This record gives sequence, structure tokens and C-alpha cells, in this order.
Amino acid sequence: MAVTHRVATGTSEAEELLLDLVNAYEQAFDRAAESVGLSAAQACVLGRLSRSRSMGGLAVELECDASNITQIVRRLDGAGLTYREAAAEDKRVRMVARTPKGDALDRDFGHAFTFAREALARLTDEEQDLLTALLRKALPPAGDPGA
Repeated sequence: MAVTHRVATGTSEAEELLLDLVNAYEQAFDRAAESVGLSAAQACVLGRLSRSRSMGGLAVELECDASNITQIVRRLDGAGLTYREAAAEDKRVRMVARTPKGDALDRDFGHAFTFAREALARLTDEEQDLLTALLRKALPPAGDPGA
């Protein structure tokens, strides 16, 4: 279930449109995940596993509690989409990776989640270049705690 973001009165039209875009993106992400039998959280984690990753690293990257990652991965494991093993360099660290079935489902999700491609297709090449430049400028720098 997507969370609808709301803005306070007196905000700019640009802020309202940005939040409308975020809401539409999240709703499309949820629908695409549901279409392949996943929750949005499961699709998000599965998508991050193009290579083997540590469970703790996923929690940090997704800015969530490690117990949340454990629960999500447990469900993905149960569906045969991922597997866990000890890290070669430190047996205490649990690594998670996609199975071939998980790779296939992630590809299916990628085909189902067309929101960004369809939105960008409505823009000319010049408009896409301008949007790219503006988004880079608007995004906070990597590692910015205010992000």
C-alpha cells in the first residue's frame, strides 16, 4: 500500500507536482510488485541483489532496521528467490544473493514497472536532458545527512 504524501498549504506548485510524481511512482511500483507476487519491500530488496550483499549492508543502504531486512529476506528465501550464506572473509556476516528464480522474477518486475520509462517517453530528448540536469541539481549530495 503506497503512502500518499501531502504538502502543507502555501507550498509551491513545483513542490506539489514533485509530490504528485513521487506518489504516482510509488503507486506504480506497488502495482508492479503485486503483479509479480511481491510486496513493494520485497521487490525493493530483490532489486538490490544484482550481486551478493551483506544483510547489514542492505539495512544501512535502505535506512531500515536490520530486523526488517531479515524478515523480508526470510520471505524471499522461502519463495526460493534468494539464499543466504556466510561471508568468505568473516563467517559471522550473512550474505544474501538472488537465485536464478529470483533473477527471473526481478526481470519480470523490471518489465512490469514501466512508470519512469513511460514518463520520460513523453518528453523530447532536450526536455529529458534539462530534467536530468535539474534533478542532479535538486538532489542532495551523496552522504548528506539531510537527504
